Amino acid sequence: MEHQPWWHETILYQIYPMSFQDSNADGVGDIPGIIKRLDYIQSLGVNMIWLNPIFASPKVDNGYDVSNYMAIDPQFGTMADVEQLIHEAHIRGIKVIFDLILNHTSDQHPWFQEAIKGRDNPYRDYYIWHDGKNNGQEPPNNWEGFFRGSVWEKEPSDDQYYFHLFAKEMPDLNWENPDVHRALEDICFFWLDKGIDGFRVDAFIHIQKEDGFPDLDLPEGEIAIAEQYYANLPKVNTYMKMFTSRLRERFPDIFIVGEAASADVHLARTYSDPNEGGCNSVITFRYFPVDEESKDWRLNGNMQRAPLLFDRFKETMNEWQEEMSDIGGPTLYWNNHDMARVVSRVGDDHIYRDNSAKMLATLMYLQKGIPVIYNGEEIGMKNLYIDNIEDFNSPEADDFYKKALEYGYTREWVLHNMRETSKDAGRGAMQWNDSEFAGFSEVKPWSGVNIEPSYTVKSQTSNPTSILVHYKKVLDLKRTELFIYGDYRLIETSPELYVYEREYRNKLATVICNVTDQPQLYPLSEEGENDYRRVILENEGVRIIKNHAKLSPYGAVVLLTDFEDTHE
Repeated sequence: MEHQPWWHETILYQIYPMSFQDSNADGVGDIPGIIKRLDYIQSLGVNMIWLNPIFASPKVDNGYDVSNYMAIDPQFGTMADVEQLIHEAHIRGIKVIFDLILNHTSDQHPWFQEAIKGRDNPYRDYYIWHDGKNNGQEPPNNWEGFFRGSVWEKEPSDDQYYFHLFAKEMPDLNWENPDVHRALEDICFFWLDKGIDGFRVDAFIHIQKEDGFPDLDLPEGEIAIAEQYYANLPKVNTYMKMFTSRLRERFPDIFIVGEAASADVHLARTYSDPNEGGCNSVITFRYFPVDEESKDWRLNGNMQRAPLLFDRFKETMNEWQEEMSDIGGPTLYWNNHDMARVVSRVGDDHIYRDNSAKMLATLMYLQKGIPVIYNGEEIGMKNLYIDNIEDFNSPEADDFYKKALEYGYTREWVLHNMRETSKDAGRGAMQWNDSEFAGFSEVKPWSGVNIEPSYTVKSQTSNPTSILVHYKKVLDLKRTELFIYGDYRLIETSPELYVYEREYRNKLATVICNVTDQPQLYPLSEEGENDYRRVILENEGVRIIKNHAKLSPYGAVVLLTDFEDTHE
């Protein structure tokens, strides 16, 4: 086999530091806590960890508003702690990547504090400025930001407005300015010199904005999301390629995975192209089509629960498999820090919690591509139970709550939908054991925690039929050549089933998953008495009877045929 890039064999484990492990009894997870759990992480079979932001930050947006890229936020620990983490991870064969925010900074960052001193300040051009309309009384255009409201904020000491796609405390950087590139490169080299192995690059698809900032065609006074003017523009990949190429001049083996939320498969291919792309791989939010017709169009669709449409999901994943196959496949994930928990969102966190969690892992991670597993997913953690509107940190939560009540929905309906969809529900504290605060801390966690004795690392480690043990088996298979390099073929079936094959050299694996809460039957090819298929992975209730796979609710089975065996 010809040489393949090392990162094709990556199994990535995402850690949300605030919710992973508290070491100093302040209710917030920290770096020493992660160090304490490195042996556990190693036991999963992963070989890379991604940490959500740990840099100094006012925490307007959970650390994505950075005030100092070269300092560790005191709530997470010290620089010495981070250096120890990198060292200890590497001893265990685990690479480390950090979240890198290239699109914006905090308004408390020294660059911005200098920029607002005046138009002649050298740092003024680090950010994006524009004169307002109507003698400065109105924003420069009618674009809406992702956190509601205009993308423009008037600075306190001047008539100009600065641009911010997210919160007003998070001004966007001006990538037209080469000095910005160099300053960000210096930050990257600072961390690469300390031994980290790459970056997950946040929101990079927004680093170019449309020249001239043209208005949308809207009634006067209205604003709207304008992604066509500030997402996936042509220079984005050019900038990223230039930027990462300079990093690779000194560190050729770093791994760059970009967050490309709205990128379709063709853009993702461009961003990940080995010759032309700025990233090794990207994470898109395009995988999960849901039943939009079941939602109330008057309300924020992201805050309303709707079932995943598995037939369209199959088509989507097949498209990504085909387009990305020759460059290692797409990233494979079910959830992250911006999403509700998968067993609640897609599976069944009541009657069939264990089987649905195991089935979803089997279905997703044995496809071709890079698994990205969110901490706690491997023990079947469900959505955090949140019962008060005040406990939701999502910027859109208050607006959704008020509007839904105005339209006549009950408080119970609103809270149910919010706790089923909100990213806050996916940020509950890690469940290590059955103690008062689940082994996460000696005090109440910042986020809250579900107390579930059967869904902890301690209880599941010793249970041979647990979700955790199943995840380890899935990842054991994922480290084999068949499931890293093997060809992928989706098998046409009814919407109730998700079936695909992986084939490499003389081995053929068939992955058969029931995505419903009803038993299903899948016909197998007839091979008569010389049937060399064998079961290499299954969850509870699956039976192979003659030439059929009888699948329990959320049943999953992986069959292997080794053609070398058939000729013995």
